[in-house]
Amino acid sequence: MGTVFKESAIRSGLVSQRQMAKVVDKIGAEDDALIAATLVKSGLLTEYQAQQLHTGRTKLTLGPYLITDWIGQGGMGQVFKAVHKVMGRECAVKVLPLEKSTALSRDSFTREIRLQAGLDCPFVVRAYDAGRDGNVHYLVTEYVPGTDLRKLVRRGGPLSMNHAALVISQAARGLQYAHDLGLVHRDVKPGNILVTPEGHAKVSDIGLAAWSMGLDDDPRAGKIVGTADYLSPEQIRNPRAIGPASDLYSLGCTLYYTVTGKVPFPGGDSKSKCKRHCEQTPWHPRKFAPDLSEDFVDTIADMMEKDPSRRIATATEVAERLEIWCTTSFEVDRPIERQAWTAPPIGMDDGQEFGTSGADGPAVIGSGQYSSGLQGSSQQGSGNPGSKVGMVPSDSSMPLVLDQPVDPSMPRERRKPFPVGFVVGLMLGIVLGALTALYCVREYFTQQ
Repeated sequence: MGTVFKESAIRSGLVSQRQMAKVVDKIGAEDDALIAATLVKSGLLTEYQAQQLHTGRTKLTLGPYLITDWIGQGGMGQVFKAVHKVMGRECAVKVLPLEKSTALSRDSFTREIRLQAGLDCPFVVRAYDAGRDGNVHYLVTEYVPGTDLRKLVRRGGPLSMNHAALVISQAARGLQYAHDLGLVHRDVKPGNILVTPEGHAKVSDIGLAAWSMGLDDDPRAGKIVGTADYLSPEQIRNPRAIGPASDLYSLGCTLYYTVTGKVPFPGGDSKSKCKRHCEQTPWHPRKFAPDLSEDFVDTIADMMEKDPSRRIATATEVAERLEIWCTTSFEVDRPIERQAWTAPPIGMDDGQEFGTSGADGPAVIGSGQYSSGLQGSSQQGSGNPGSKVGMVPSDSSMPLVLDQPVDPSMPRERRKPFPVGFVVGLMLGIVLGALTALYCVREYFTQQ
C-alpha cells in the first residue's frame, strides 16, 4: 500500500513507478523520509518539491515551468525558482496569489508584465515570459543568483564605502535606464536591489513603477506605494507629484542603510517615519561608520535633500559621483547552508497587507547636514517591526534597543544606574578601617 508521499510523487510526474521501486529496493525500507532524502540526493527531487509531496500536493508546475524552490515574498506575491521544462533555463516566477486576484491587483500585475517586457539593461532584472495557469497569473523573470542588498547587510553587516559605492552606482544606472523610458520605480529599497555572488547589482520590481506622463492610467495613482523607511517627502505629501527625484531620495536612504546598517529613521510606526522623512534629518552616517569620507557623506546628503530641486538631478550623476570610490568587483559571501523552514505551496500567501496614511505637514528643506540624534522622546519608543505603507514591509525590524546606538541623550531609564550604595559602603569601610588602625597605634604607644 502506497504512502501519501509515494503516491504524490508518482502522480506529480516527477518520479516514475520504476524509479520509486528502484529507490525502495535500494534502501530496503518504506520510510518516507528516507525515500525522500534519497530522491533529493539523486537529483530527481529538490528539497522544496519533497516538502510539498509530503503534504500530498502534486501540482508543481505553472504552464511550461517546473517549480523547484521557493525564493521569497515580493511586493506583488510569492516568488519561486523554476526551470523551463523544454529549454531547461532557470528563472524566477512571480505569482499573484489567488486570494489577492482582484480586479485592481490583476490590473497592477498586467501593468508589471507589460513594463518589464520592454526592459533590457544589465542593471535591471529582465522579464522572459508571462502567463496564466488556471486562475493563477504569473510573471517569469531572469533568476539572479545571490541575495538582495537588505539580506546581505543584515547577514554580514554594513558594506565598506568602496563596495557600497559599486553596488549603488550600478543600481543608479539601472534606475537611469528606467527613467529614460519614462518610468519611476517608486519603491527603491535594499530588498529590491539584487546582488550576485560577484558583487554585480540589478534593480528588481520595476513593475511598481508608473508612467510618469500617464499616472491616471495607473490603478495605484494617488496612493502611497512603497516602504516607509525609504519614502521621499514629496511621495508622502502628494503621491501624484512623484518623479525620478523620488527614486534618488530612496536610493540615498538605501545608501545610508548600506554603509551604516541602520535605516535613516529607526523605531516608530509608519506614520511617524513619514513625518520624520518630511521634517527631520537622520543621525550623521559617521556615527555608525567613522571611516566614511566627507565627500562620500556629502553625496548621501545631496541624495537625501528634502527639496527635490536641491537634490542630485539624475541617477547618472549619482553613479558618476560614486565612481571614484567604486572597486572593480567584490566577492559576496555565500549564504550558510542550513535546514530551511517549510515553504508555502504555489499560489498561497500568508503575508498581510495594510496601509497607513502619510503624515501631512510642511516639509523642511534639507540643509545637506545630519542631526546628532532624533528629536523628542516619542521617537525613541519601541519599534514596530514590519510597519508598512502600501504593500511592502519596513526594514526597521530589530528591537529599538539594538536598532539605535547608545547615546548620552537617551532616557535615564535605559542607562545603567550609578552604584551609589556600593560607593557609600566602600567609603564607610575605609573610614572605619582608618579609625581602627589609629586606635590600635594609640593603645600600643600608651602601653609603652
